[in-house]
Amino acid sequence: VQLVESGGGLVQAGGSLRLSCAASGFTFWWYDMSWFRQAPGKERELVASISSAGSSTSYADSVKGRFIISRDNPKNTVSLQMNSLKPEDTAVYYCNAQLYSNIYWGQGTQVTVSS
Repeated sequence: VQLVESGGGLVQAGGSLRLSCAASGFTFWWYDMSWFRQAPGKERELVASISSAGSSTSYADSVKGRFIISRDNPKNTVSLQMNSLKPEDTAVYYCNAQLYSNIYWGQGTQVTVSS
């Protein structure tokens, strides 16, 4: 099983980034997918989730209206479009796959937003 994130980097406040996660080794379209983030000294938090078929999404209040999660089941990918970025969005972003008790994590990608 592999979840490989990409797209992180350094961006100025107000800018945009698009994170992608490529999945392999499991039946991707069975799994709900999520993005989590963890800032230094803080607990990992849920940012956004999308259902297995892509018909339902949810967001943390802190990113609602700025971030969009999407998935492409034929390509086994999930993405997070991040707009109007703020310094407080700085964190390592992790891709997560979950089906009942089966949970997989990516290695994370760093997002740094400068003020």
